[in-house]
Amino acid sequence: MKVLFIGDIVGELGVDTVKKWLPKLKEKYKPQVTVANGENAAGGRGITEKLYKELLQAGVDVVTMGNHTWDQREIQDFIDREKKLIRPANYPDNRVTPGTGMTIVNVNQLKLAVINLHGRVYMGDFEDPFRVAQELVDQAREVTPHILIDFHAEATSEKEALGWYLDGQVSAVVGTHTHVQTNDARVLPQGTAYQTDVGMTGFYDGVLGMKKEPILRKFTTQLPNRFEVPETGRTRLNACLLTISNTTGRADKIQAIRIDDDMPWFE
Repeated sequence: MKVLFIGDIVGELGVDTVKKWLPKLKEKYKPQVTVANGENAAGGRGITEKLYKELLQAGVDVVTMGNHTWDQREIQDFIDREKKLIRPANYPDNRVTPGTGMTIVNVNQLKLAVINLHGRVYMGDFEDPFRVAQELVDQAREVTPHILIDFHAEATSEKEALGWYLDGQVSAVVGTHTHVQTNDARVLPQGTAYQTDVGMTGFYDGVLGMKKEPILRKFTTQLPNRFEVPETGRTRLNACLLTISNTTGRADKIQAIRIDDDMPWFE
């Protein structure tokens, strides 16, 4: 089983970048499933139903979220009926939170469970992601050994710790949220693929996908500035490709993918 995971999609420019490159990625790598983090798709904050459907039409199979899940209020109107859209599973009262934190997709004769979790370090009051992860993994393993976790978290230590905690229990733990691709993709000793952060997809010549000028003013003056996602400009796509054993669900390989003008990919 090959699974392509695309890092945080930032703004409509990021969505357009997925539309441009995903067909080429599929042609080259032939993944059976494509998962993408879409929590920044709507101007850097949340996702709309229109953008969600554009990602599905572009070839994304599952969209995960993060700390900006509820920034676009309309998501509460459609997340319960969209089984390919999941949000972090460890909200304080998961019984009343719209949506779900796990979905299972068919992959030919196999199944892949995709779980979305939210970090707690510097990230707010959430339930323990380690406990919730274990509960969901136990549920998923009754159906399939093929399990992918998107851990949307700030602290590298928290992400690494979850990777080691679940080593041998899941196919992969990949990190999102920081928007900077880390150079530590590896398969842990018991067969779990790990990467601290897959990176982002969107505007290249800015700060974390945003226009750099307001952010520079913020840092140099400490005055409020409105952060903006540009509508045009050079772009990047960050992703990783997972190769997973059909029989055991353990990862054989994880490959980081970076596409931008300083890392030409098809040339």
